[in-house]
Amino acid sequence: MSNLETHPVEESVCGGEAAPAAPDPDAELLLPREVPLGGPRAMPVRRALPGKHRRMIGAWCFADVYGPDDVSAGEGMQVPPHPHIGLQTISWLVRGSVHHRDSLGSDRLVRPGRLNLMSAGHGIAHSERTPADAPALLHGAQLWVALPDGARDGAPVFEHHADLPVFEVPGARVTVLVGEVAGHRSAATAHTPLVGAEVLVEPGARVRLPLDADFEHGVLPLDAPVSLLGHRVEAGALLYLGQGRTEVELSVPESAEPAHLLLLGGEPFTEDLVMWWNFVGRDHDEIVAARDAWEAGRTAPGEGRRFGAVIGDDGAALPAPGLPNARLRPRPRHRSDR
Repeated sequence: MSNLETHPVEESVCGGEAAPAAPDPDAELLLPREVPLGGPRAMPVRRALPGKHRRMIGAWCFADVYGPDDVSAGEGMQVPPHPHIGLQTISWLVRGSVHHRDSLGSDRLVRPGRLNLMSAGHGIAHSERTPADAPALLHGAQLWVALPDGARDGAPVFEHHADLPVFEVPGARVTVLVGEVAGHRSAATAHTPLVGAEVLVEPGARVRLPLDADFEHGVLPLDAPVSLLGHRVEAGALLYLGQGRTEVELSVPESAEPAHLLLLGGEPFTEDLVMWWNFVGRDHDEIVAARDAWEAGRTAPGEGRRFGAVIGDDGAALPAPGLPNARLRPRPRHRSDR
């Protein structure tokens, strides 16, 4: 997915205000800000990460929740060809379908329960669109994972995982997207110690989830409020849990449908990042070079361009926004770190 903000100043990419401190001193509630996906009349998404003070959880550096939206009367998600560097994108759906195409020639529908994972490396372009025969409701999450120095300049790779590990705990079913939970490991590629899982919680249930004490974690409800550590966390908000926990207990209210949430975590990411538009880099000059390469290839297509054309998508590629007047500065994962 693309960040389609027209003025993506690096400082403003960190959005919602943190709520008052949780009863647990290591917990922090990140409230989302609403961002239009594709323009003022387009489908809105709720962006909780990066937040104003906390920018990462492990290597997770970006989290959007969208829907549920009725796309039967409109075009739904229409994200034209756009570039990425230095990150992995993870697409996860609760309802609906999205058509992914990229400059490697990948052509996949992502559906609920199946994982699309794209490692941008040195550069890739892709598009995401609601197909003509899509179900009426679209609901899901788009996540970014920052690649470490050893992997961020490598060749791009696309993975589709249709057979993810699934197991049950009392009151819930857990699907492991990335990493390992309770001995169940996903085959999806991770370049840092990382975990991502969907937890489908029965109405009114209280659920205990095992955690890796070396990781920091966050809980991101997708469609219903979740209560844990003294907080009521609304859909689209994210509760940061800190490090050192071996489990967490949560509950969801009685409802007609099970509640979906994402558990995200990893070892704290120690490299400072520059996040601007769809690029994750380390300094201003790297971002400028990526932007210039995208614009050169977009306006004068030809062989040897860094990002390539999105094969099978004839739509106009997304132009890069103008850079801010000030130099972009690397940022730590949490404002209080410096």
